[in-house]
Amino acid sequence: MADTATVAINSPGWIDYSSRDPAGARDFYSKLFGWQAEVIPDPQAGGYGMFTLDGKQVGGVGPTQNPQQPAAWMGYILVDDAKAIADKTRAAGGAVIVEPMDVMGTGMFAIIADPSGAALGLWQPGTQGGFEVSGKAGSYAWLELNSRDIEKAKAFYTQVFGWTEHTSESPGMVYTEFHLGDDSIAGGMAMPEKVPSEVPSHWLVYFAVDDVDAITKRGTEIGGAVVVEPMEFPGGRFSILRDPQGAVVGLLKLGESSRS
Repeated sequence: MADTATVAINSPGWIDYSSRDPAGARDFYSKLFGWQAEVIPDPQAGGYGMFTLDGKQVGGVGPTQNPQQPAAWMGYILVDDAKAIADKTRAAGGAVIVEPMDVMGTGMFAIIADPSGAALGLWQPGTQGGFEVSGKAGSYAWLELNSRDIEKAKAFYTQVFGWTEHTSESPGMVYTEFHLGDDSIAGGMAMPEKVPSEVPSHWLVYFAVDDVDAITKRGTEIGGAVVVEPMEFPGGRFSILRDPQGAVVGLLKLGESSRS
């Protein structure tokens, strides 16, 4: 990944945050990652806005659509035909939660769910092509599936997006990397047994940081809580935070061998 993102079709290309308190979300994440935040002035945008890092868009933020909807980050896959992917979703045993719709001429938006229930966004670019930076500290780094039925989920993503599976094993865990061509674009694993049963299948967004421990500490100082303490894994170091509104987000620093 590079300072300026070049996003391939059928790979992760946008993220946004749905919040019951968008102003609070803008404040927390600006302090956590050094972002700037703005709200689109057009009333048609419904209070949606952008997070930027050094002037480049890293994600969006807006209000939840109903009072029962929890605060959460959503990952989006860039597609060339959202309606066709919605049809593929149904054929592969998934569900279309939000039908494809135009967003003020900037692109076509939809939300789908795989057979295990994990929700994922679709974005068909118009004037908005996706995030403008990734892999740099303070920007998108990785998207990871935690699934209640990982085998069904893997078959689904292979059928819908043409991803291939590359599975590795370590003590206590089997991990799948999803590839698009030669590129590793996302990960997935079975939901750990220790996770409470009420937690549904979900995709977790990770952000790149230069110092996992320092940013984790900063997160707790500004109102967040640690879900997973900073720890090593074969590709680097990571942690998981819960923000003040209850949304969960990952922090990731890849090792040098994982960057090549």
